[in-house]
Amino acid sequence: MANELFKSLVSSPLSSAPLCRGSLYKARSGDHRTSLKFQMSTSKPQLTLLTAGTPNGWKPSITLEELGVPYEVKSISLSKNEQKEDVKKQAEVMSWLMFQMGGLGPMQGQANHFVRYAPEQIEYAKNRYVNETNRLYQVLNDRLKDREWLAADQYSIADIANFSWVFCYFWAGATIDDKPHLKAWYDRMMARPAVQKGLDVPEVNSFKKVLEGGGQINEDEVEKKVAEARKFMGSTAKK
Repeated sequence: MANELFKSLVSSPLSSAPLCRGSLYKARSGDHRTSLKFQMSTSKPQLTLLTAGTPNGWKPSITLEELGVPYEVKSISLSKNEQKEDVKKQAEVMSWLMFQMGGLGPMQGQANHFVRYAPEQIEYAKNRYVNETNRLYQVLNDRLKDREWLAADQYSIADIANFSWVFCYFWAGATIDDKPHLKAWYDRMMARPAVQKGLDVPEVNSFKKVLEGGGQINEDEVEKKVAEARKFMGSTAKK
């Protein structure tokens, strides 16, 4: 049932307000355990737990109780296969989540490195990974040409995961200006208050300074970040 909870979470619509805010703290000096303490931003349940009274079903309910997260319960019958509802939507969300994890993240991560961090500028490596990042952006653009969100006709973890990389497209030397559907989706994501708040965790997002004046790239800020990045990479290489 833990898997069913996860599927329910990733395929369910997410509100514009965060469910909770969390911070890590150590219980007391000398205590080797680290706990996760949540301060609820709302007491109204925004999560529905689909569960049955089984060992796997008790895992998420115990976890939610420990975290103090408000939730509603929907009891399901395993014998009637009720846990298989909306399996197509769940599969869509998981597919586009894996697109980010197996494609966009690794490829754009390499583009970031060779464009911004590498002490030696290798044109072949830069071109390979920037071009691949742009190709993956085109896949997203094609997907979004007749829909607002990536999967299941609703805002989901698939949008959040992919946006977290697309947000800093300029850092990888990629572009979204020639991809109108991706750009429109990007703007919808940026217009969400929760996205703006999330981007400023754990501190004010310095990439926002780069995107000033209605999304125009501030080249001076880019150069500052490049210098900081290369200084950091140089210091780690000496260790």
